[in-house]
Amino acid sequence: MTEPTSSTGPGIAAAIVVQGGRVLMVQRRVAEGELSWQFPAGEIEAGETPEAAAIRETAEEVGLTVKAVRLLGERVHPKTGRQMSYTACEVVGGTAAVVDTEELAELAWITYGQITQFVPYGLFGPVHAYLDAELSP
Repeated sequence: MTEPTSSTGPGIAAAIVVQGGRVLMVQRRVAEGELSWQFPAGEIEAGETPEAAAIRETAEEVGLTVKAVRLLGERVHPKTGRQMSYTACEVVGGTAAVVDTEELAELAWITYGQITQFVPYGLFGPVHAYLDAELSP
């Protein structure tokens, strides 16, 4: 599902990383509006696909090697106004840790039942559907 695109600046790629019945969330040191906890994410560089950016950002931020499973969707984020893409990713190697200490305060592997505590404003529909399929009991 793709929503209308009308934002400024480079697009942001987010990695939806599921492992062991949990999804990876990171807490940024500087919140973007209401966004405190979010998925590993960062700007898409020139010539880079959203999937490649999601893979790179996950490695840079939390030290995990992941592979893209599929692009879940794109939208203009309702809280930040930034063009967002969301990619489902699978862990290939490594152990998650806060690698980018300038950007991140901490990380958490959360269960399906904890999602609303970490993301109280709701998830993008295709991401929610993916996590429903991957994590719901």
